[in-house]
Amino acid sequence: MTRRGEFELIADVFGPLADDPSALNLGDDGAIVPTREGMDLVVTTDAMVEGRHFATDFPPDLLAQKLLRSNSSDLAAMGADPSAYTLTVALPTPLPEDWIEEFAKGLGRDQARYGLTLIGGDTVAATGDHDKWFSVTMFGHVKTGAALRRNGARAGDIVYVSGTIGDAMIGFEIGQGQHSALQPESSKFLKNRLYLTSPRVKLGQALHGLATAVIDVSDGLVADLSHICSQSGVGAEVSAARVPLSGPGGEAIGLDPTIADRRLVWGEDYELIFCTDPSAGEEIDWLTKRLGTGATAIGTITETPGVRVLDPSGETISFKSAGFEHF
Repeated sequence: MTRRGEFELIADVFGPLADDPSALNLGDDGAIVPTREGMDLVVTTDAMVEGRHFATDFPPDLLAQKLLRSNSSDLAAMGADPSAYTLTVALPTPLPEDWIEEFAKGLGRDQARYGLTLIGGDTVAATGDHDKWFSVTMFGHVKTGAALRRNGARAGDIVYVSGTIGDAMIGFEIGQGQHSALQPESSKFLKNRLYLTSPRVKLGQALHGLATAVIDVSDGLVADLSHICSQSGVGAEVSAARVPLSGPGGEAIGLDPTIADRRLVWGEDYELIFCTDPSAGEEIDWLTKRLGTGATAIGTITETPGVRVLDPSGETISFKSAGFEHF
């Protein structure tokens, strides 16, 4: 394969992904993104660093998809429809040609899946402790004034979470050589949940007018629910036993009971935590069944600040840390 420089890399590998006119074929200093009448533009940014967010042997195509999906999940939490993104990549020299080609294939797959297009970015040579790092800035649209926020939860609201919690953590630990007694199909399912998350974009859009506060589970269920409580000036009480589990996750807990609590503070599930008035229960059940995401009522919003997680006997569970923090 012919060795490429920065501009050949942009033209040959990333250029085909920039299929929207606003990208200007990646040939100018910026993109021109027209706003839609009656819509607000929502912007989010997320980064991933080798050795911190992903291991060296993480498949490049799946890494690309996870990078896009983590950003899409942020937009989902605001009820926005993802439309375009910019990408900054830092890569070692000499350029890992085969690796970056596979990475671009992953981007292309999820562009098609989520209706996205690349509209710009930057490429740099990586130095220091980490050979590769990536940053995406993603743009989405939501009806004017309708964006979902974290700051509207009220005492008495029901706290829901979509999907299941803990699969990504267990999948990571399987990759570290743990949980070897799991059935092979269970291990595969859990690792796939780490590699390929499912941002709840359709659910976020469907929660307009129903949810009083929303956030995605990236840093851990307890930590992310704490963000809602802090922004809303309220607290929450959660039943640990009601936090939903997948079948393989339940199998793993049967073999290692410590997972039951640890999964509540690990993160990377990219499900949605949302709060609603108690009167919305039937509509939430119908809605989430129709979308295939599921949603489980795990607790209530309280006037007393802070998040309390209760075990089956009603005692408060203590955690060394509520969730992931970089510093």
